[in-house]
Amino acid sequence: MITRVCQNESETTAFGKAISEILQYGDFIALDGDLGAGKTFLSQVIIKSLGVTDYVTSPSYTIVNEYGNIYHFDVYRIDDLEEMYEIGYEEYFFSDGICLVEWASMVEELLPEQHYKIKINHGESFGERIISLEGTTAQLESRLEQIK
Repeated sequence: MITRVCQNESETTAFGKAISEILQYGDFIALDGDLGAGKTFLSQVIIKSLGVTDYVTSPSYTIVNEYGNIYHFDVYRIDDLEEMYEIGYEEYFFSDGICLVEWASMVEELLPEQHYKIKINHGESFGERIISLEGTTAQLESRLEQIK
């Protein structure tokens, strides 16, 4: 597990870029944390750092945005897991692409067994964020050692 205290947006951006460098196609990233802590911002940094040149927007109302084989979910507004089945979540969650899901704990029972967990919370001072990253398997944890 890695925990970083980011004092500002620049440090959060640098950490997001570092995370993107260890990702491989087929990876799944589950994001959770405080409301307004920066899950969408961190997701946008990771997605852009993976080479997406499109404007990366929040999927708050669309539930999922696709950028080629990178999938960005925001499941905050999911009221019933049946909605996930209706949008065909399995095609995204278990694909060969990279999938990022904000508010992942709301659909925890649907998550792949092997995934990264990112938790982002407000720190003590204005703009400070505490970000933790862990892998659910030894293989994913070992890849975290590459993050500088």
